This record gives sequence, C-alpha cells and structure tokens, in this order.
Amino acid sequence: MTDPLHAELLQLAQEAARRAGTLLRDGRPADLAVARTKSSPIDVVTEMDIAAEKLITDLISEHRPDDGFLGEEGASTPGTSGVRWVIDPLDGTVNYLYGLPTWSVSIAAEQDGETVVGVVVAPMRGETYHAVRGGGAWATGAWEGERKLTCRPSPPLEQALVSTGFNYVTGVRTHQAEVAGKLIPLLRDIRRGGSAAVDLCDLAAGRLDGYYERGLNAWDYGAGDLIAREAGALTGGRPGERPNPALTVAATPGVFAPLQRLLEDFGAWHD
Repeated sequence: MTDPLHAELLQLAQEAARRAGTLLRDGRPADLAVARTKSSPIDVVTEMDIAAEKLITDLISEHRPDDGFLGEEGASTPGTSGVRWVIDPLDGTVNYLYGLPTWSVSIAAEQDGETVVGVVVAPMRGETYHAVRGGGAWATGAWEGERKLTCRPSPPLEQALVSTGFNYVTGVRTHQAEVAGKLIPLLRDIRRGGSAAVDLCDLAAGRLDGYYERGLNAWDYGAGDLIAREAGALTGGRPGERPNPALTVAATPGVFAPLQRLLEDFGAWHD
C-alpha cells in the first residue's frame, strides 16, 4: 500500500509537471530569447525556464507551504517539513530553444534526504513517467492506459546502446568527447539526446541499455534516477558512490558494472 504522504506528493508532482509542460509547449514564443547564461556562453536559460519554475514552486507552496525547494533556476529554501522538492523546470533547454522535441519537466520529492517520488513529463512525446519508492515505475503515452516500465534484458556490453551528454564548458566537453571516442568501439553505439531526465526514463522504458554523464546536478537526475531504479536499472557514480556531479551512471544490471569500470578506467569523472 502506498504511503499516504507519498501518494499526496506524487499527485502534486504530476499536476505541477503537467501544468509546467503545458506552459512550455503552448506558451513558447516564436521569438524565444536567452534570458541569461550560466557556466558558459552556450549554457543558456530562457524566460520560459524561469516561468516554469515559478509555476511549479507557486503551486507546490500553495498546497505544502512548509516544504523546501532545490530548483535549477534559483529556487532554494530549506523548509521545515522534512520534504524537499528537487526541480528542473526545463531539462533540455538548448533543445527547447532550437525547437527540438527532446526536453522535459523533472520533479522529484525527497523525504528526509531520500527520493521518494519522481515525475518526468516529456510534452512533445506526449509521455509522462512516474515512480514512488518501492512501487515500480510507470508511464502513460500514445499507448492505451498506464504501462509498467521494465528495463531491457542486459545484452553483452558490445551490444549495448548507451546514451550520454556533454558539458557546456569547453575543457570538460573536450575530455568527454575523448572518453566517448574510447567507448564507441566497445559498444553497439552511443546516443546524445540532450535531456538527462528523458535519457533515464528511456532506460527505464527499455529504449536504452545504459546512460552516463559527468557534470549533472541533483535536479538533472533526481526524478529520472528513481524511475530508472524502480524499473530495475542500477544507478551510481564512481564505484561505491551514488550519482553525483562527478559522474552519473545508470544501466541494466548486466551492463552497469562493466560500463562503470570502463568509465573509471577512462577517467570519465575528471578533466
């Protein structure tokens, strides 16, 4: 039976993500411009990132005023309830800026530091993913009804399709390209979608065998990490670590360890 609090958090996350996704999809101006940059001139924030985060935090605060927030676009309050919301209002901003469809809204809820609810909405796909800790991972989309997600059976590493992403800081992305170049001959192929949350959900849905990336923040992987794990995937960072900004790795059980070892050998976590 789902914990009543977790059920409440899930319902609220789904509603907030749905509304933000609708705002982003239907409210995107034709002359969308960059509002500011972050780590580099190509690491952009649009006015819609900011508007979507405000929509989410306002809605959640209306229902749960004592909760804390950690949001990519600046929402940061500690709260007093033991619940913290980890929000990426627009994961895949560059895709969104260019009119590419792979972007998402990601909302996770933590209770006493552990992620208990995750919701990812991919509006241009018409898909929504969600998980509650211990309750499996689920999705709705073009298919009929709600579908329980299960990651693919693990292939040999040389037959694994793995996704990754690249940082916006030139030195970091150059190193990431070198790591990818070493990996490609050892895998079926590498994909680069542009939204970490979508990549993790694609792993959960059986569309990928693995995913890794350096430089992610908690809001990038918070919801997707739970969804992938609840679908049967393994997730972590460097050996013995949880996902973190140095390295995030997620894969089917048979692919996870050999992929993680290669990433450690190739120094995927440092310049």
